[in-house]
Amino acid sequence: MPDITLVIDDDPSFNAILVRTLERRGLPAHGALTPATALELARQTPPARVILDLNLAGSSGLALIPELLAINPDCRIVVLTGYASIATAVDAVKLGAVQYLAKPVEIEAILAAFADDGPDLDLAAPDTPLSVDRLEWEHIQRVLNENDGNISATARALKMHRRTLQRKLAKRPVRG
Repeated sequence: MPDITLVIDDDPSFNAILVRTLERRGLPAHGALTPATALELARQTPPARVILDLNLAGSSGLALIPELLAINPDCRIVVLTGYASIATAVDAVKLGAVQYLAKPVEIEAILAAFADDGPDLDLAAPDTPLSVDRLEWEHIQRVLNENDGNISATARALKMHRRTLQRKLAKRPVRG
C-alpha cells in the first residue's frame, strides 16, 4: 500500500500549505476539501495517514473516521481542531483516531502524533483544576455533541437562549 498522507480540511489555504509542507519532508500527500472528495481519494489510494479537521463546513469530521478505517484499517488518523474539547477528543479516540491536536499546531507535533505508539504513562495529572469558564466550555461541547451539532436543540437542553449559546460558541475556548 502506498505511503500517502490524506489531508482533509475545508480551509483551502491551510490544506494546501499542509500538503506542501508534508511533500517537502518527503511524505507524499493529497488534499481534500470535502468529505465526499476525501472518501473518493481514499478509495483510489488508501492513505497510511490522515490529518482530519474536526469541523468540515459545519459537519463533523468524526463521521469520516469509521469510513476511512473501513478503507484501510491500519490507517493512522490525527484529528485537528480550532475548538478543542474533552468530549470530542474522547469521541475521536473511541472512533479510532490515534491523536487529537488543537490548532494552531506545528508540523512536528503532527508527525510526532503519527509516530506515537501509545500514551505516556509517566505524565503527571495537572496541579490545578479546570477554570469555571473552561468547565462551561467543556459542558457545552459535550451537550452539543450529544445533539449532533444542533444549536437549537443544545440551547434547549442547556436551558439557554439560542443567541447566547451562539455567542459562547463563537468565542475561542479558554485554556485550562
